[in-house]
Amino acid sequence: MDTPIAATYSLPEPLPLDSGAVLHGVTIAYQTSGTLNESRSNAILICHALTGDQYVTGTSPLTGKPGWWSGVVGAGKAIDTNKYFVICSNVLGSCLGSTGSGSINPATGTPYGLDFPTITIADMVRAQERLVTEHLGITKMLAVVGGSMGGMQVLQWAVSFPEKTRAVLALACSYRHTAQNIAFHEVGRQAIMADPDWRQGRYFEHGVRPTKGLAVARMTAHVTYMSARALQQKFGRNLQDRSAVSYGFDADFQVESYLRYQGSSFVERFDANSYLYMTRAVDYFDLSGDYGGILTRAFSPLPRYCIISLSSDWLFPPAEHKAIVKALNGIAANVSYVEIDTDRGHDAFLMDVPQLHAMIARYLDGSAAQFGIVS
Repeated sequence: MDTPIAATYSLPEPLPLDSGAVLHGVTIAYQTSGTLNESRSNAILICHALTGDQYVTGTSPLTGKPGWWSGVVGAGKAIDTNKYFVICSNVLGSCLGSTGSGSINPATGTPYGLDFPTITIADMVRAQERLVTEHLGITKMLAVVGGSMGGMQVLQWAVSFPEKTRAVLALACSYRHTAQNIAFHEVGRQAIMADPDWRQGRYFEHGVRPTKGLAVARMTAHVTYMSARALQQKFGRNLQDRSAVSYGFDADFQVESYLRYQGSSFVERFDANSYLYMTRAVDYFDLSGDYGGILTRAFSPLPRYCIISLSSDWLFPPAEHKAIVKALNGIAANVSYVEIDTDRGHDAFLMDVPQLHAMIARYLDGSAAQFGIVS
């Protein structure tokens, strides 16, 4: 049985960032599963979403629960670790093992806090590329796969390093963040910064954490991850542990109790400043921005492409995925598009959706067969 291996890699050279800053002493935390074949060609990089981590499968030591995509990644599953060598790294700027705002600033010997430079999706991908190429010695992967912010990283790989992967699979994402999505992120950031314990981002020096603000930020974001139908089916107007409303501000409704639980459990595993940096990186993402607003110019026909949308995802609706497909058609790229019919909203890509799992498996196995890759 395959046992995931967790490790870290310290970049030997400084990492230049889009902001113009340069990071020294960068560490990337990652997990691998499966076996790399002799030709080093069966590697699949999985990119995680906004507040995810490197523990894509197996048991997460952070939570004691199954890895965040254990239903998809593992022996005999859609991303089969009996066939593929699976890599997942914690992104630059996170708080779950890789260098971020909570890391020690080598210039001061204290945590960075808001002295940590602003990062972008492209910065995250540059760090991943160094991990894959320099440390793991893989010059060309079979595929890069991810959903949500992970899907943005996938698309950035296709733009920045098209020669280093044979296929890309991006799902539940977009080529740029919309004004509505930026607005939701700003509400969350303001909730964190309004918390008296935030202390201008230096809360670690005072032995406190802005947990109330971070919880509200998570609650706000979580609403966008579900569809209106999913919320109605799951909760409706059902009351929480009572037969009548309280005429007060306790959690009268089940949906209120659910969101409060999501907020309180989130603050146990995530850092407030990292949340600011992660949401800002997503807000800045715009693949067409460097190409005069013309998305077609960003892409290369080199990798195979698979774009998957979710019918009830209003955070990244199918229309935005179709815009990516249209741009890829403009350069005659090898692109497949599938819209998965689900009422579960954006987070459906993390759930047990057999049609989605089957599509992922078919695409990866087809890519491996096309390029003659043997496990």
